[in-house]
Amino acid sequence: MRTGIEAARGRYVIMGDADDSYDFLDLSPFLDRLREGFDVVVGNRFRGGIRKGAMPALHRYLGNPVLSFLGRVFFRTRIGDFHCGLRGFRKEAFVSMDLRTTGMEFASEMIVKASLLGMAMTEVPTTLSPAGRTRKPHLRTWRDGWRHLRFLLMYSPRWLFLYPGLLLMMGGAAFSAILIAAPVSLGEVVLDVHTLLYASLMGITGLQLVFFYAFTRIYALATGFLPPSRRFDRLFRYFTLERGLLAGIFLMLCGIALTVKAFLAWSHVHFGALTPQVTMRIVIPGVVLLMAGFQLFLYSFFLSILGLRKR
Repeated sequence: MRTGIEAARGRYVIMGDADDSYDFLDLSPFLDRLREGFDVVVGNRFRGGIRKGAMPALHRYLGNPVLSFLGRVFFRTRIGDFHCGLRGFRKEAFVSMDLRTTGMEFASEMIVKASLLGMAMTEVPTTLSPAGRTRKPHLRTWRDGWRHLRFLLMYSPRWLFLYPGLLLMMGGAAFSAILIAAPVSLGEVVLDVHTLLYASLMGITGLQLVFFYAFTRIYALATGFLPPSRRFDRLFRYFTLERGLLAGIFLMLCGIALTVKAFLAWSHVHFGALTPQVTMRIVIPGVVLLMAGFQLFLYSFFLSILGLRKR
């Protein structure tokens, strides 16, 4: 349960857990920061002090630090305690955030949306005392930890789709380029066409993740799930339907060329048995280029359809 205290003629609101774990008689640091012009002021229990028995060791040394670190990385904010139960904000800022979650991830949602909307945020040291409640806490360590992590990933499609996709694409392309030329020996271990096949899978999977990022981002912008992004707008203007179609056709033509080359090699042995270590270095890249080109061709139409409403 949380309680709210209005101050300064209703312009500001200070909200905190109503379980005696925070001192509501020492709220002046929050009001001072709000009067300085900050939109959101968050307490930091790690800077203010956590009294004995106030926070389980698993939350103090693993859960809160890890989730707060991921939040800082994902959303480029300096808030050190994403889950502090004492915070203040301007009423106009609270309305603008349009908070929707109903669980413990509500604490993260406020910081995430304030960060995405470019609001001015800061934090003040806050002391956490043992709760005065007589019932068991509502917090469930693993369930609510997962809800927080899931929320952070959902609001950061770059870290959920784009960065892993680019990493897989670059890794798959690098391994494929090396293995297409010749097998690679690492001591007694030999990486050959079988490794090439899995490297190609890495590249295709990475391409799909990148497109999932584009789909998610455009949908989120069109529905207001995420705020507008000038950088993404510039990228969307550059990647037009026509350019996507041409790129897809080019990749498919390259795949067809390699397929023809493999067919001619097969005809040279009168369509008999082939040497896999030789022909698979032609067939695998050909199949990958055909798949990538076909996906790019279709995805370009889908991206254009999603972008109609945005435009």
